[in-house]
Amino acid sequence: MDTAVPIDLDSWPRRSHFEHYRRRVPCTYAITVEIDVTDFVRRVRSARRRTYVAQVWAIATTVNRYEEFRLTLDEAGAPAVWSRVHPAFTVFDPDRETFASVWVGYDDDFAAFHDAAVQVIADLAHATELFPQGAPPANTFDISSLPWTSFTGFTLNIDGAWDHLAPIFTLGRYVERDGRTFLPLAVQVHHAAADGFHTARLIEALRDIFADATWLGSDVSVPDASAVDSRPLG
Repeated sequence: MDTAVPIDLDSWPRRSHFEHYRRRVPCTYAITVEIDVTDFVRRVRSARRRTYVAQVWAIATTVNRYEEFRLTLDEAGAPAVWSRVHPAFTVFDPDRETFASVWVGYDDDFAAFHDAAVQVIADLAHATELFPQGAPPANTFDISSLPWTSFTGFTLNIDGAWDHLAPIFTLGRYVERDGRTFLPLAVQVHHAAADGFHTARLIEALRDIFADATWLGSDVSVPDASAVDSRPLG
């Protein structure tokens, strides 16, 4: 069972930073980078895995490594850290030109996560509700994809979201340059939860996961879900 463990404020190095950016100067920041996914693209095709699901797993794996990105508030408003967080991600329905937000429990076994996520997407690809599974658990974080366009900057303006400490990720369309493939990635962060150092460390860890994508395996068959894999995932 996932639990939120209270932070010992007396020994927490970021206590004053947390209080400053949550109470006195509440703010978020966003950073947009390009991730080299050349090896990942080659391997995901060879392994016959679903690209978006693999992207979601890579991000979730990285987020779960670092306490700063599992931060939450308890009922009294004090900071705590989830033992594990799960990705909530968007699935686009081209017929209705809108999307649903679904979530899948994180599993550090990529194959297990992949199979569970493919099934959820197949079941809910044509959902008519924004949250077809009901309200997502408190320990989820958001990922969305804009496969229709690449971008060099992306910022979310969220009204009254000063208690939303979870990071938000947005993926863009691949960019081909000099024989390499790059993924535009935007990360929205609450400054109370993480400083630039922590976000940069997260991004570099994500670069490493995509650079060595042997975790994808190879020549693995999956159920026929061509309708799922071919549609944009908004």
